[in-house]
Amino acid sequence: MKKRGWALLPFIVFIVLFAGVGIISGDFYGMPALVAFVTALFVGMLQNKNLTFDEKLHIISKGAGDINIITMVLIFIVAGAFSGIVNAAGGVDSTINFGLSIMPAKFMVVGLFVIGCFISISMGTSVGTITALAPIALGLSNETGFPAAVCVGAVVCGAMFGDNLSMISDTTIAAVRTQGCEMKDKFKQNFFIVLPAAVITLVIFCVQTWGMTYQVKDSYDYHIIQIIPYLVVLVGALIGFNVFLVLISGIVLSMIVGAAYGQFTILESFQAIGEGMSSMFEISVISIVVACIVSLIKENGGIDLVIETIRKRTKGKRGAEFGIAILVLLVDICTANNTVAIVMAGPIAKQIGDEFEVAPKRVASILDIFASVGQGLLPYGAQLLTAAALVKLTPLDVIPNLYYPILMAVSAIIFMIFRPQKMSPSEREALEKGGATRQGK
Repeated sequence: MKKRGWALLPFIVFIVLFAGVGIISGDFYGMPALVAFVTALFVGMLQNKNLTFDEKLHIISKGAGDINIITMVLIFIVAGAFSGIVNAAGGVDSTINFGLSIMPAKFMVVGLFVIGCFISISMGTSVGTITALAPIALGLSNETGFPAAVCVGAVVCGAMFGDNLSMISDTTIAAVRTQGCEMKDKFKQNFFIVLPAAVITLVIFCVQTWGMTYQVKDSYDYHIIQIIPYLVVLVGALIGFNVFLVLISGIVLSMIVGAAYGQFTILESFQAIGEGMSSMFEISVISIVVACIVSLIKENGGIDLVIETIRKRTKGKRGAEFGIAILVLLVDICTANNTVAIVMAGPIAKQIGDEFEVAPKRVASILDIFASVGQGLLPYGAQLLTAAALVKLTPLDVIPNLYYPILMAVSAIIFMIFRPQKMSPSEREALEKGGATRQGK
């Protein structure tokens, strides 16, 4: 047991480096995650003297070349391309202004939450949503006299709604690919878990701001055509079309719309696509490096140790689901990055799910939800740091108004306790094949 415990040293090294520098400096992004992960990888390469250096290279190459890892990285890049081009085409501004123009004045704070939900689902990024909407929230606060913390809280809540639902969110992509399930199946599972939390959050903001008056400005400029690429991607992914084809269709459509409205030339559109791709390079490289680390830890018995530890402390599917939820939540607290948390915890969660026969789409939903719960409440997470900086508040000012992440956790816990899973024949067959493969090894 002790010998296998040392297999987890690379993860420990990462957490000590990343979290330690953050605690000491007060800046949790002072230590680049990629630097900490590469250091952890080299520590892993120094372990297990029974293997030669070349054998260890073979092990990490096999882990990095796994079909799910490669597919995930490619989807990251294409999703980044779509996000870059649709933003340059004016999709974000038109979507925000469209929402503001149709929202009744007395429900403007509620509207910030609703618009945040749609923007985050469309853009696939909570930080991007907060960056776009927080200045509007500040302006709304200044004109109404209503606390800025409440307005910004509505924005952050809306941003976290789409962060674990969007078809192009890096967290969703990571959750789906690490569990080997379909995007549309995970979305449907996830949506019905978080819907009650979203509805209750909307009611709370409505009651909290009841009687508030706000004089909207004369007009908000928008073009419905600029919103269409978002809708095409959302509907196409829900129907079940191939995610690559859906995203490429959205890219082409955004190029046409942007050029037609004079937002850019065709040549400039390629620059926007390139910038969008570049924004996903870091998480892509991190995913590959984490896959290398996990492959070494697995070879040294660390993954089996974690699974055995959880098995001893859990009973049945429900216990396994809570174990997965706690695992990814703790990793997110340590890394302050929900995508990285899912990439790190995903392979372990996959084996736990297979061991206890938990459907992959259910595991993916639990991973994504509880990573987002942690990320939406961390005062040192990028979401709250960005929101607070844009409106000149502290994260602690905003946290009391973050109803959605808390309600999302409550809704997910109720779901795990009271809703037994129903696996399709194909899901059960896949789990049985996975079990047979492990026994063969």
